[in-house]
Formats: sequence, structure tokens, C-alpha cells
Amino acid sequence: MKLLLVLSAIVLAVNSLPVNENGGKNWVVLVAGSNTWWNYRHQADIYHAYQIVKANGIPDENIIVFHYDDIANNKENKYPGKVFNNPDHKDVYHGVPKDYTGDDVTPQNFLKVLLGDKDLESSGKKVLNSGPNDNVFVFFDDHGGVDLVAFPKTYLYGENLTSTLKEMHTQKKYNKLVFYIEACEAGSMFEKLLPTDINIYATTASSPSESSYAWYDDTELGTYLGDEYSIHWMEEAEQATDTTTLEDQFQWTKTKTTLSHVQHYGDLSIAN
Repeated sequence: MKLLLVLSAIVLAVNSLPVNENGGKNWVVLVAGSNTWWNYRHQADIYHAYQIVKANGIPDENIIVFHYDDIANNKENKYPGKVFNNPDHKDVYHGVPKDYTGDDVTPQNFLKVLLGDKDLESSGKKVLNSGPNDNVFVFFDDHGGVDLVAFPKTYLYGENLTSTLKEMHTQKKYNKLVFYIEACEAGSMFEKLLPTDINIYATTASSPSESSYAWYDDTELGTYLGDEYSIHWMEEAEQATDTTTLEDQFQWTKTKTTLSHVQHYGDLSIAN
């Protein structure tokens, strides 16, 4: 099956399984880099992505979630314990693991998770224990700038991310890896940085020199529920079939996203 060549948040088809075509596992790392009610949309996007991969067979033991976790029970929330990612107000917060929350949401921990850091694991934290037959999907969602994406208290820079991805390839920590970024200037995290020969395919919400944009302005809650690129790729994922490819999803998302220019990088053959 084409979609099982990679893990996309996606795991789109109803018959997708935790085991991929190589007999390896599928892994997911989801990261919301922001906090505060004003940034509601970033965590909501990540929660929605979690519901998609969970519903399509990826077990919690293979899903690692970073989220500050200050939205669901925020004093501003008129629906305590619930988070919405679209105007239908369908809760996407239920069941979301609390692997890294609050002050643990840092770029240092994120990079350590990708490398399967043993000290972090020995402290009781989940890390990416993937191997050469495993497929990995990473989705990052927050603010960004040229050559950086934001975490609550600091930044992750493109060079540091690329170095970690190269090290993952050297350590044979994946068969194929797919990486989506929702952020302003997100393309700058990969353009001229991500190699085309390390089995990584990436898409971004924006080019290296433009903003990405919030979506679904909810006047009742006084905040945006999601981000344009993220909303479109996830809504496509929920209606896709087992013949849908990542290229199909990219073209759909690129067409639907009108306020920024969706980009792709790395090994583009993976998209097919």
C-alpha cells in the first residue's frame, strides 16, 4: 500500500496498521510549541492530529506528544476539558497523552526524543525507539521566523534540526521519515538545509519568506481554532482512501491554502 511507505499523520486509510510494509513499526511525534489562550490553535491542531493517528491504528506507545496543556482547563475556556479545531466544536482533547507538558516542552527535549536519548528514557520519559525498518511522522505547530521555530521559552534553529535529522539517518532510526511544519517562514527550516538523499520528505505551511495564517475565527471563544495549512491537510486526511498518496495530499493542501504558499522539500519521491 502506498501510504504505508511512510507514516503520515495520516495513516489515512481505515486499514492502516501499526506495522508497515517492512515489518517495522510506525511512529508519530507531535509538537505544539506554544502556550497561552491566544495561541489556542497550535495545541488544537496537534490534538486533532493525535485523534487522526489514534483512530487509524497507531497505539499510544508509538505516539509522543509535546503540548503545554494550558488550554483545555484554561479559565478562558467556556467548555472546560474540551478543545476544538473546527466550528463544529467536536472535542479533540480527549485521550491525548501528556508525555511532555509545561516546562518540559523544549527544543532540547524534542531533539533528544528524536535521537532516542537513553538518559531521558531512564528518567521515565518516552523517546523515539525506532529502527531501520520503522517509519516516522513528525508534525510541528507554532510560530516561526527565518531559520527558526518557537517553543514556549526559546527557539529551535534549522541547522540544529537538520543536524539531528542527519544523525537519525546515520543511526538508522527510520526507514522513511515525513515531517510537516506549521509556522511562519517554515520553509526556511528546510530550504538549502535538508538533504534529498536521507529518506526524508517534508512539507511546510509557508515559504522561507512569508507568514502562515490562523483559521476558523471563533467569536464565542475569542480565539482562532486552527491554522490554515494544518486544517486543510488534516481534513484531507480524514476523507482520503488507501490509494491516496502524500503527493495527492500535498496538492490538495497547496490548492486549499490560499494565504500562504505550501512547500515541499527533501526526497520528493516518497510522496508518491
